[in-house]
Amino acid sequence: MNRLVLEMDQKKSTLNLGWIRCAWGRFADDRRGVSAVEFALIAPVMIAILFGIIEVSLLLTADRKVTRATNAIADLVAQDDIITADEMTDIFTATSTIMQPYDVSGLQMRVTSVVMAANGNVAVDWSEGKNRTPRAPGSNVVLPNGLLQPNTSIIMAEVDYGYVSTLGTFLSSPINLSEVFYLRPRRALKVTGP
Repeated sequence: MNRLVLEMDQKKSTLNLGWIRCAWGRFADDRRGVSAVEFALIAPVMIAILFGIIEVSLLLTADRKVTRATNAIADLVAQDDIITADEMTDIFTATSTIMQPYDVSGLQMRVTSVVMAANGNVAVDWSEGKNRTPRAPGSNVVLPNGLLQPNTSIIMAEVDYGYVSTLGTFLSSPINLSEVFYLRPRRALKVTGP
């Protein structure tokens, strides 16, 4: 009798192993869930790349707006021969509008008229700023070589902007965007400032 029980136990264990082998074989051959598993592995990486591309494109858009704003300041001032404090306020306001839809509370702007005397000394004639300290009249300014000739002037516009990502996924700290533009006065040798 013991022999019969032992043979039955061996048959049961053989049956159980056979069932497991059969189930494992069906599972290994089944390809229906492969796409879902691959998607689950790739989706987080693809979503991270998508957010990275969005953040970089928003940063580049802000940088282009800073460039346009700096150009606008220099261009509007260079078109005038005498500029008043009210005109400067209007120019700074118009320039802030260029930066929309970005937050302009931290936008720093400064426009400076730089002159070169007959002896070659380069100095500030006048300067105005918004959220930024104007340069002191008569102070020295370093300009690129060959930009000025004796008895001429140039309008130098400077804009600094602390870009903060709207998403904050990868660019979590502010990035400083700066631009400087130089334009010659169009109507006179020197723009008379406020």
